[in-house]
Amino acid sequence: MTSGYWEFRSKGGTFRIVPLNGRFHFFFEEEDFGSYHSAVAALDLLGGYSHYPSARGLPFEVPEWTFIRVG
Repeated sequence: MTSGYWEFRSKGGTFRIVPLNGRFHFFFEEEDFGSYHSAVAALDLLGGYSHYPSARGLPFEVPEWTFIRVG
């Protein structure tokens, strides 16, 4: 399995979905907004933050994010 994380760079900052210990953590810059059972569930969080300027324009589908390979 390829290791890595999903990333989206917006004008307001960088968002990431990072698999850690069997869960998927949603980050904005260095702030962790929690862990979720799937990458899709982590993106569901965005619905509650879509009014923030930094979250505008974020894709709500995982395939629209860039996968960054690590290792």
